[in-house]
Amino acid sequence: MNKRLKLGFLLALILVSFSYGCIGNSNEVATAKPKVLTISTTTSLYDTGILENVVAPIFKEKYNIELRFIPKGTGGAILDAKSGASDAILVHALPKEQAFMEEGYGVNRKVFAYNFFVIVGPKDDPAGIRGLSVSEALKKIVEYGRAHPDKIVWVSRDDGSGTNTKEIALWKNAGFDFNELKNESWFGTTGAGMGNTLLYTSERKAYTISDIGTYLKYQKEGKINLDVLVDKGEELINVYAIIIINPKKIPGKDFKDAMLLAEWLTSDEGQKAIAEYGKDEFGRPLFYPAVPVLKGEQGDVFRWILKYGFMKDGDKYTECPEKFRYNATYDFFEFPASVVGG
Repeated sequence: MNKRLKLGFLLALILVSFSYGCIGNSNEVATAKPKVLTISTTTSLYDTGILENVVAPIFKEKYNIELRFIPKGTGGAILDAKSGASDAILVHALPKEQAFMEEGYGVNRKVFAYNFFVIVGPKDDPAGIRGLSVSEALKKIVEYGRAHPDKIVWVSRDDGSGTNTKEIALWKNAGFDFNELKNESWFGTTGAGMGNTLLYTSERKAYTISDIGTYLKYQKEGKINLDVLVDKGEELINVYAIIIINPKKIPGKDFKDAMLLAEWLTSDEGQKAIAEYGKDEFGRPLFYPAVPVLKGEQGDVFRWILKYGFMKDGDKYTECPEKFRYNATYDFFEFPASVVGG
């Protein structure tokens, strides 16, 4: 082989090698294994499908981060987070959230959505609660239950969830002690998530409290036969927040990407995704974006979110008191306590 042919052959080999090297690097970038972010979440979010059908796919497409969810009641989600199982929690029980943060486990809480709780029951409504206020409805249910001790009239999750926390508060406002009611024969409990509790309530033709999102999904799918009977009252507002696990309390948590999720949930894109979920299938969203309401700073819903979903911090209400903020990359809403009369 002459020198000219040898030189051409060597150049060809170099070009082919370089080309394959570039292709290999390109494929490596395109197929890079996604990181995994683990989220403990309440079942009232998970059972609606919004997390796996909307939030997770968009987040993975945008950031190449896969979201894995551990669905339990808020109490269970908090226990999992304390054990180090998750990087953030999505919850809706303010007293439990505040205790979690006071113990040092949670930081940088952000409110991202809300909807409403409803009391549901049989279409024929034997207790006669349709259209009543919450307290009057619960009094009627107790009256009817005590008159029918041989049947299950009310079903409670009794699982330490956000829904159960709200239920206990509503019973107290109506003048009843939850733990005493539990011992009465007409008062049933499941110790299960929202979906399973709705299924059991429908089977027993009883009453229960549900977030509107899970109810609408199960009713639309024909899984339950229950009517919304009580849906009015500020105390029924249901506020959802994300809390990041404090990396100083539990080292090794993915603080950076959990913060990224909080930023996305409260971004214009995230809030729009929340606002759109359920519209086509149910004719209404299953959740409402909280950020536009908070930015508007007016109206009943704005005051209700502050009253039932914000924490008192001195002379103001905030989604995250200053002592619970850690290396935050976003701002927090805070308003004078006078806005809600306190």
